[in-house]
Amino acid sequence: MTAEFSEVKDEDAVVQALAAGSRQRMGTFRFYFDGQRWEWCEQVARLHGYEPGTVTPTTELVLAHKHPDDRRQIAATLDDIRRNHGPFSTRHRIIDVQGNVHHVVVVGNQLVDEAGTVVGTEGFYVDVTPTDHVNEALTAEVEKFSKNRAVIEQAKGMLMVIYGIDEKTAFALLTWRSQENNVKLRPLARQILTEFLALSRRDAHPLRAAYDDIVLTAHLRIGARRC
Repeated sequence: MTAEFSEVKDEDAVVQALAAGSRQRMGTFRFYFDGQRWEWCEQVARLHGYEPGTVTPTTELVLAHKHPDDRRQIAATLDDIRRNHGPFSTRHRIIDVQGNVHHVVVVGNQLVDEAGTVVGTEGFYVDVTPTDHVNEALTAEVEKFSKNRAVIEQAKGMLMVIYGIDEKTAFALLTWRSQENNVKLRPLARQILTEFLALSRRDAHPLRAAYDDIVLTAHLRIGARRC
């Protein structure tokens, strides 16, 4: 009993230690079809180079920050979302107000109102820009935490393959989803892994959107079977 309690405390400590860094690299957004209204969390605003509350995001502003080589693709994706009201997932580059280029993965799912009508899309940004600035103490703690935790390692590995991200970013993504939804990391990783494997057994070539849906909603099904 004591060992189990210590293990949970260790998990919480690592999650909290990662939170500050992961929150700066990940954040949520909403886009409402009516009026093309956008909402950015503080982290997404900062990712674009703005202090929170200093700018009102618009479709024009969102597209203006896309890398010129990626802008047409993202504009087409937004048009498709407005027409078909479906989920989406993209990997592209944005340029912040300081001129820095960020590589991002953006995943969105349907946003529905109380009547079940799709009124927009909501999801998250992940900044996957390669970086050489690594906190060595935190890295050592993460390595210690990850040792012999097969479920987390497997879930992390699948995220790396599906989204084309590195090991630290995959772990930070799991950690961030755990924090955002107030669930323990290991049960969340187990749920994501279970659903990823079930999806691959059902479909030899699953659509990327199916994986996106799992990442966005797996926390809702922890401890329950997914139909």
